[in-house]
Amino acid sequence: MYPCSLILQIKYRYDMDKYIQKLNFDFLTNQRVMQLIAAIDEYRGRWNMVEKRENRYLKELRRIATIESIGSSTRIEGATMADEEIQKLLKDVEITKFKTRDEQEVIGYYEVLELVFDSFPEIKLSESYIRQLHQLLLKHSSKDERHRGTYKNLPNKVVATYPTGEQKTIFDTTVPALVESEMFALIEWTNRQWTEKTIHPLIVLAVFIYEFLSIHPFHDGNGRLSRLLTTLFLLKTNYGFIQYISFENHIENNKKAYYDALMTAQRKRQTGEDIIDKWLLFFLESLKTLTEKLDKKYDIFKQKGGYLNERQKTLKEFIARQKTVKVADLSAAFPDISPNTLKKDLQYLKAEQIVSAVGQGKGTVYVINLSCHL
Repeated sequence: MYPCSLILQIKYRYDMDKYIQKLNFDFLTNQRVMQLIAAIDEYRGRWNMVEKRENRYLKELRRIATIESIGSSTRIEGATMADEEIQKLLKDVEITKFKTRDEQEVIGYYEVLELVFDSFPEIKLSESYIRQLHQLLLKHSSKDERHRGTYKNLPNKVVATYPTGEQKTIFDTTVPALVESEMFALIEWTNRQWTEKTIHPLIVLAVFIYEFLSIHPFHDGNGRLSRLLTTLFLLKTNYGFIQYISFENHIENNKKAYYDALMTAQRKRQTGEDIIDKWLLFFLESLKTLTEKLDKKYDIFKQKGGYLNERQKTLKEFIARQKTVKVADLSAAFPDISPNTLKKDLQYLKAEQIVSAVGQGKGTVYVINLSCHL
């Protein structure tokens, strides 16, 4: 009879070997993986320098990416709301009841994505946090009330929904009785890799997402949650550029390649011979493509005009706090700035679509645009 500690050590060694085995690639694949990681890491260093130069273009890029991510991730799972409809819905995000299932899923995704953006340093990789994120994701979905934040108790399958509406079963997932043990092992392995740093974090992330989708631990919402977890883990490992370009949109536009990359390995998962070379290459190639798209988008935004100076930033923050202001309010709050300069700054903020003017003449009030909040 083995002591309990020895049994746990043997089990951990088995689990570690199980995940490492999935990375048993040929020489040329290994070379390509190394090239892609080097390119992505080089871009990360350059982009981190861009982020340090605060400017409104980053906020606008993040706003656009947020809407694209919400729309694409929910549409991948069968929702039908267009990005324009999502933007309109988010303007009324304070309303308490959402009529359709699409609206419920959109708001749930928005709230989790904003939480990830704002609080990723504090969110740990643990079963409890993953369950909490799942609960929040389905918070507004009345249909999912009974299984929010709880592992599945019935078998489920991965089903792909194609643009034509056709659905196709991709593969069978982990049976409910084994979900808890498999999730525990996966999280333990992932955390250990992040601590030991013997495997590059992008490879660890690719393994985690592949296994998470293969386990499919929840009754519903697994695909959406996997994409939110991808963003969370990229932010936690200092790939901050992911806030400004939508990975979800890239997957929606390359859905067949996405499913094919996963299916190639998952068909052999029950045999223990599932090699994830195609999935890892898809994941890394996608990230590299996103860096190229972000560069182009950022260059376009830079060509639209200059940055805000410190005085204009101060005025913008004051208007945001006050909700609505008149020129007289600004003159009273900033007596050292001439009324003529204030008016010029307001015109500039308006031209840059940071504020909007409501009314005419002395009754004109200025408000911050929605795009500066998202």
